[in-house]
Amino acid sequence: MEFVHTPYQPGETIAAVATPPGEGGVAIVRISGNNALDVASAVFSGPIRTYKTHTVHYGQILDSEKKHVDDVLIVPMLGTRSYTGEDTVEIHCHGGSLITRRVLDTVLKAGARAARPGEFTFKAFINGKIDLAQAEAVQVLIGAKNEHALNAAEEQLKGSLSQTVESLQRDLTHIAAILEAWVDFPEEGLEFARMEDLCSDLEQISQRIENLANTFHDGRIVHEGISLCLVGSPNVGKSSLMNAILDKERAIVSHIPGTTRDVLEDHVRLNGLNFKLMDTAGIRTTDEVIEQEGIRRSKEAMYKADLILLVLDASVELGEHDHWLIKEAPKDKTIVVWNKIDLPHPVLPPLPIPHVVMLSAQQKKGLDALHEMIDSVIWKKGPPSREEVLITNVRHKEALMKAIVACRQVLVGLKTDVSPEFLSMDMRQALSALGSIIGTNITEDVLSEIFSTFCIGK
Repeated sequence: MEFVHTPYQPGETIAAVATPPGEGGVAIVRISGNNALDVASAVFSGPIRTYKTHTVHYGQILDSEKKHVDDVLIVPMLGTRSYTGEDTVEIHCHGGSLITRRVLDTVLKAGARAARPGEFTFKAFINGKIDLAQAEAVQVLIGAKNEHALNAAEEQLKGSLSQTVESLQRDLTHIAAILEAWVDFPEEGLEFARMEDLCSDLEQISQRIENLANTFHDGRIVHEGISLCLVGSPNVGKSSLMNAILDKERAIVSHIPGTTRDVLEDHVRLNGLNFKLMDTAGIRTTDEVIEQEGIRRSKEAMYKADLILLVLDASVELGEHDHWLIKEAPKDKTIVVWNKIDLPHPVLPPLPIPHVVMLSAQQKKGLDALHEMIDSVIWKKGPPSREEVLITNVRHKEALMKAIVACRQVLVGLKTDVSPEFLSMDMRQALSALGSIIGTNITEDVLSEIFSTFCIGK
């Protein structure tokens, strides 16, 4: 079901299953809105209106004919003390798709409307319980696939990003007020601030916005994970290395060149991050049509990957295709892996790629050094701390970039005597861009797009 943003009806009563589909011990049906108690009273056997908020009570769900549907626990959460900021009732029924659906159907027949994706969180946003950045953090928290992503989402949900943005807004508003004063009192000759101080303050604020935008590199890694591509000539041990990293026999290992014909993918967690691991066809010259296509896909995967493991055979001299890969691989995201280091080998030549690891995939020796090297290449300044504010959302990054551009236009204008009217317009654009992150200046289309990604019941 797609979230469709219709004109908001304050207090409209909605209901949905708030737990994942499938079988389990308990499922939760959530009701929220001004008539939540009316709906709950119509289906619950006990005197729900006499219950104190945030207390748990046992009873039965009964349909319109007073037939038994399920034995449940019911929890009323009244007024602004609920997640949505409106009267909310949760029904804890037996788990299982069929019985949960029956309970929900009974609630809907009693007067609630089926909730759209993210509509409970949308209510929380509209009712001022959370801002838009915190609302988005809810979905990120639910979908977090590693500890780093979970920590980043928790900090955003606590309001760390919102507080940072609000601080930037306050400082920009002070400058905007001075510019507006220049517009309103052009003939008064009043000096509201020295031009040098104004430019210095704006440069500092612009740098703070840029520093926040630059955290998107780490934030994207935390949120989305890393694509890691193994490339090399045939028989250098790429498939053996993939199996060693995964700690399972995922790829076929053979001494016959060209065994791997396509890009083979699997997922693994290393150093607390998610990796999409890709084993590729060996790079060589061949007349075999299928293998040629595999090699083309290998090159394409190499250029698109976040990180490249360029596997070389330490037991033999470098070949033509090894040299081609060394030349073509992007130096800033490539780790050279000298494999088969357990075998007798010639003196290893120096390479123009700074990140180099030696290991034996077959004997699984040197993997710890590889993990450490991967960590050092991924994190430019070390992994982020738990308290660090990270941008993980493309929408936030784009908003920050718009604010930076607007601030720079104001700076240029101040230094070139542009009319204050135009500078004030640019400053409003910067403030508007920052406001869009936390929802103080947001369109209905954007709201619809954001909340359509949520699961139903949240």
